[in-house]
Amino acid sequence: MRIDAAIAGYLDHLERERGYSANTVRGYRGDLRGLAAHCEQADIDDAAALEIETLRDWLFASAEAGIGKATIARRSAAARGLSRWIAANGGTDAAGRLRTPKRDRHLPRVLSRQAMDGVLAELSEAAAEGDAVALRDLAVVELLYASALRVSELVGLDIDDVDLERLTVRVVGKGSKERVVPFGRPALDAVLDWMRVGRAQLANASKPHPALFLGARGGRLGQRRVHELVTTLLESLPGSGPHGPHTLRHTAATHLLDGGADLRAVQEMLGHASLGTTQIYTHVSLERLAEAYRTAHPRA
Repeated sequence: MRIDAAIAGYLDHLERERGYSANTVRGYRGDLRGLAAHCEQADIDDAAALEIETLRDWLFASAEAGIGKATIARRSAAARGLSRWIAANGGTDAAGRLRTPKRDRHLPRVLSRQAMDGVLAELSEAAAEGDAVALRDLAVVELLYASALRVSELVGLDIDDVDLERLTVRVVGKGSKERVVPFGRPALDAVLDWMRVGRAQLANASKPHPALFLGARGGRLGQRRVHELVTTLLESLPGSGPHGPHTLRHTAATHLLDGGADLRAVQEMLGHASLGTTQIYTHVSLERLAEAYRTAHPRA
């Protein structure tokens, strides 16, 4: 059974047999359309191929997109209900162990430049042997930090979105808004090494994929894998707060401001609709405040 057919059958079941309200069915319909789109992106069209990892990746993507806890809880419930309905109709209950991911409400912490250099040095050392996953992980972190991308934007990149001559990537952010973001030479070198050496080791020759970053099975790299990578890299570093990819985005924005970048330029790079969002999001470090004081105040 195709996933879209399973969703249609499940929604009909809720409305006709379970007596769910029109508003609840409408909410579930919107949620499950999002799941169907996520499955399509992951090249999954058969309900029998739906796995718990796919559902978890979808919920993590929702959290990364800034969806509220109540909506994520509803999406999780919709996925569990659909999975049970599929199982009742001869399939497998893929969501039997699915739990709603908890989204930390704290602002991401900012890494020092020395800490960031240490993380990248560790990844570079691992990639020196030419291992595909190590090369990919280095390119992923370099690009996240270089361009201050959201993890959803990073994993959504196709090869054609990267301009290796102009050193830019074309990303589609929130609200389907497209923007072009620059990156530097270290990120270029890491991406080139991944594309020339690592990517071919993970690519499926019989089923080529346009994605820039590939997972172990040759499909598009999932957001949860990037979360796991960055969390592992940051968990041993000093400082409190979240350890996920958003920390790298926040760090990149802060380092840009510390280096003298214009706030509006950072707003454009981050893809924020409002300058106020950028002012709230970026952390002005004590080092930058102290430097501004020493430079500007007559009694410094």
